[in-house]
Amino acid sequence: MSAESPILHPLPHNITIIDLMESGVAGRTGCYVIKSDKIAIIETGSSLSAPHIIAGLEHMGISPEQVDYIIVTHIHLDHAGGVGYILPRFPNATVVVHPRGARHLIDPSRLIQGARAVYGDKLEEYFGVIFPVPEERVLIRDEGDTLDLGGGRVLSFYDTPGHARHHFSIHDPISEGIFTGDTIGVRYAKQLTGLDYEPIFPSTSPSEFDRDAVFQSADKLEKLGAKRIYHSHFGVTEPASVAFARIRETVATFAEIARSSFAPGMDYRILMERLAAYIREDMVKQGHPIDSMKGFEIDLELNAKGLIFTLEREASNK
Repeated sequence: MSAESPILHPLPHNITIIDLMESGVAGRTGCYVIKSDKIAIIETGSSLSAPHIIAGLEHMGISPEQVDYIIVTHIHLDHAGGVGYILPRFPNATVVVHPRGARHLIDPSRLIQGARAVYGDKLEEYFGVIFPVPEERVLIRDEGDTLDLGGGRVLSFYDTPGHARHHFSIHDPISEGIFTGDTIGVRYAKQLTGLDYEPIFPSTSPSEFDRDAVFQSADKLEKLGAKRIYHSHFGVTEPASVAFARIRETVATFAEIARSSFAPGMDYRILMERLAAYIREDMVKQGHPIDSMKGFEIDLELNAKGLIFTLEREASNK
């Protein structure tokens, strides 16, 4: 792991974002560092992001030996692909994962196979290597389970499918915030898009997107009364009510556009164009017209493919 110049975003309540520089761009994916009596990090990104995490922690004065927990909201490669690769650098850390995701960290063969089907020969270029996590270093957290970081900071875990079935979100009572992974959408950061506005749109990537589950997860999390949402992509939405309103509106619209466009065997690029048109229209509505899709195009293909996959599966089950 070569040394990197880390990009850090210090936040209140002893939380810091380390920019993981996914695909070499800033403001796409973040690793959250929580400092209490114990230290936890949330999300590792792919193995390509490992140097940024190590350099970021060093800049914060945290040695790898001091990290107690590595938490991944779900096992998609941009969130957890690098866990097995970076874990040997953290001799005292336990990996915390959803019950449905644990076996795929321990034996990532099916995870790699599925990713290979999507990314082909570009898999390693995009996400680097994927190594297994020793079973004895895995801690499963299910609905309502907790994790005590000391100093009165007890994290609570909530099963939040919609983006993926192996997804949990984490409530932090000290910051009155929720780390929501991708369930409550992608916040498109200014440094990614070049805009002065940070909209939220859903991530509907293959293969487990479920519109109704997103709504149910949003309802569950909103009842916690949190003040802010910590998005893995990227940054903080405050008040949290803004994020909940946006995810409901945009998920409903994405799903409606997909259903009205759908035909079996359709070319995903047709749906990509229609989603892009909606994003442009929505940005005008928000008072922030855009000249290009810079920053948004990173998700359009996967979102279109995920929506079509869901509708194809639905059609085949009729």
